[in-house]
Amino acid sequence: MTWLITGGTGYIGAHVARTMAAAGERVVVLDDVSSGVPRRLPPEIALVRGSVLDRELLDRTLADHGVTGVVHLAAKKQVGESVEKPLLYYRENVYGLTVLLEAVAAAGVRRFLFSSSAAVYGVPEAELISEDTPCAPINPYGETKLAGEWLVRAAGRAHGISTACLRYFNVAGAAEPGLADTGVFNIIPMFFDRITRGEAPRIFGDDYPTPDGTCIRDYIHVADLAEAHLSVARRWPPGTRPRT
Repeated sequence: MTWLITGGTGYIGAHVARTMAAAGERVVVLDDVSSGVPRRLPPEIALVRGSVLDRELLDRTLADHGVTGVVHLAAKKQVGESVEKPLLYYRENVYGLTVLLEAVAAAGVRRFLFSSSAAVYGVPEAELISEDTPCAPINPYGETKLAGEWLVRAAGRAHGISTACLRYFNVAGAAEPGLADTGVFNIIPMFFDRITRGEAPRIFGDDYPTPDGTCIRDYIHVADLAEAHLSVARRWPPGTRPRT
């Protein structure tokens, strides 16, 4: 197997790329590096700079590297920005995925793993969320992820591609300092950014049904998330469709 990992210089993507490579999988990364950090990748992982919107580049990359599976992580992911710029988010996250799937189908690639988001659930009534919890996203970012899942499944059925979609909540931590989240859009980096600048961390919300009124959130360590991607990739024979 040779895996193309889109968005592989990003915070999550780099962890996935390094974890899969360390486990013996052949890996190539495609990333426009608009928010990624190339030095997160070790020298043995090839980096192709470019966008999933570039069909010619995709065709060439899939052919040149003999790609047999794709892990798609490249996406715009800031909720607030998605509200301000929905057209950008639909173009990058949905149309970009469309172009990628077209290239995948044309190249005969038979495995496609889509990194989705628990944002597809919106604000569910259920205290414990499962795969069967109804999806009702409340912002354009979540909408593009849900539309992406629909698109991946439809393309898989039509073109004989085995597909899987992974939904997850808040990601935190780092396998090593050089792989840390450099953005300040997630709660833990936001806290450390303010502390580093000598400012008090900001708490959003004080009317939740908790002892101090603040929100309780579930977190997943990014290294565990990378292992989950590897696990799905390795337990998934060609020609099968795991539950998504």
